[in-house]
Amino acid sequence: MSDLRLRRSVLYMPGSNQRALDKAKTLPADCLILDLEDAVSMEEKDLAREQVCAAVKSGEYGDRELIIRVNAPQTPWGEKDLRAAIEARPDAILMPKVSSPAVLESIADHLEALDAPDGIAVWAMIETPAAILNIQDIARASRDRRTRLTCFVLGTNDLAKDTWAQLVPGRVPMLPWMMFTLAAARASGLAILDGVWNDIGDVEGCRAECRQARDLGFDGKTLIHPNQLEPANTSFAPTEEEVRRARLVLEAFDRPENAKRAAIKVENRMYERQHVGMAKRAVTWSEAIKAKGQ
Repeated sequence: MSDLRLRRSVLYMPGSNQRALDKAKTLPADCLILDLEDAVSMEEKDLAREQVCAAVKSGEYGDRELIIRVNAPQTPWGEKDLRAAIEARPDAILMPKVSSPAVLESIADHLEALDAPDGIAVWAMIETPAAILNIQDIARASRDRRTRLTCFVLGTNDLAKDTWAQLVPGRVPMLPWMMFTLAAARASGLAILDGVWNDIGDVEGCRAECRQARDLGFDGKTLIHPNQLEPANTSFAPTEEEVRRARLVLEAFDRPENAKRAAIKVENRMYERQHVGMAKRAVTWSEAIKAKGQ
């Protein structure tokens, strides 16, 4: 786990829709991505920028993590987006189509030139075939603090478009890319979020895909509709049975008679010392969710 921040549900909100931005203040989302890019038409880019930055500055979103997805620096809106986002001071800026470490280095140069506060992190959209091929180098770029990189966000729709892979149930065509990206993220201590579920009318399909992503090891899932929040929040939380068993494992290893043992039996299952970290993670996540009241 890269940190203790809950990112089970990460909801995209179109920056041009003021009603949606207002509604987001009441939704049980762990994070909000206030979007200036794909969800906003060219004619509404300026309006979206103004509304999103005002929303972030308002301080009316509680403990939700706020991320602004900007347009790429080379677009007509990119430079204005970055300047405005820096002034608004979100928790992170989400950069689209990060396909190589050079993109992160360029973004770092832009942020330094604009005197961006240290507290603004960078999240990277992983959504091109080139990004998958370069993923280890992109993840390693986070070791240079100038890049501010803390999280990968999979763009599965763009990956499907560029590779011709089908978004089928179970996502077999995507699984190698998903796991390769996840391994690179974990090796460099990054958080990683799954791509979106497109069928907003199929809540159970969304739930199944959330559970799959959770089983694969993702921190959470990006979402496009409020009815997807409950499936994400429940799927990315440890079950009561997992927490119960985790507590038993921690208690067992804490006993004096087990202090020097590398492996012990708990309820007819064998556990090694490496399972202690996994058990602590389950308990910590459970306590964080309870503290949040969800």
